[in-house]
Amino acid sequence: MDSTQGHPERVAIDESAPAPLLIARNITKSFGHVQALSNAYIDVRAGEIVALVGDNGAGKSTLIKVLSGAHRPDAGEIIVRGQSAAINSPNDSFDLGIATVYQDLALLPSRDVVANLYVGRELTNNGLLDRRKMTEEANRVVRQLRTNLPSVHTPVRFLSGGQRQAVAIARVVHFGAEILLLDEPTAALGVKESHEMLTLIENLKEQNKAIIVVSHNLAHVFRICDRITVLRHGETVGTLIKEDTDSTEVVQMITGADLL
Repeated sequence: MDSTQGHPERVAIDESAPAPLLIARNITKSFGHVQALSNAYIDVRAGEIVALVGDNGAGKSTLIKVLSGAHRPDAGEIIVRGQSAAINSPNDSFDLGIATVYQDLALLPSRDVVANLYVGRELTNNGLLDRRKMTEEANRVVRQLRTNLPSVHTPVRFLSGGQRQAVAIARVVHFGAEILLLDEPTAALGVKESHEMLTLIENLKEQNKAIIVVSHNLAHVFRICDRITVLRHGETVGTLIKEDTDSTEVVQMITGADLL
């Protein structure tokens, strides 16, 4: 099957690059009379960061929720590792190695980092919680991601916003996610924490993860992303290679000024 079928016209294609881990094409989704997505397209490769940008209401969150299994598309196809995939629930998505980290993070503030990494997947030994093993594994994944967490025994409520984001990302990476969907990961962070979060995302790229980042911050987009996919009114209007574009062109595509 031709993986380029269903591209919008303005999509940068590197024919020498490996095949995408994830392709979503011709994705359509409506809610009653509201057309949220219309023939949307995005793809991402291992070891690549793709930004998903667009104005408020452009369909970014809806597309992410389709990929995560929170919404079922009305039409279109999702291809994972070259195979057509049916994603009807978040469990289906995670079973395919796709994990979404939303802004609300879904962490337990009163529990420590170890407990949050293993919530719902606790390790046991002879019917008892294997706290030692979970602590060892938590320390390993924290070192692997090169985060700045003070201790895996720290309750989440005492962590900064950026550290909480790191815990949420560490949790999905630890359980095998290869394709990460990050929803506005720096939106609520200050300058220093944003820098640390962007560094963490770059570290994930070095570990060959495929990463889609939803962001309104074009400075952050141009720092970490390899390609930029632009949604407008629910439709993908183009995907650009970072080195071949600038923020002016991206803003024009977001607003529709490129049509004038």
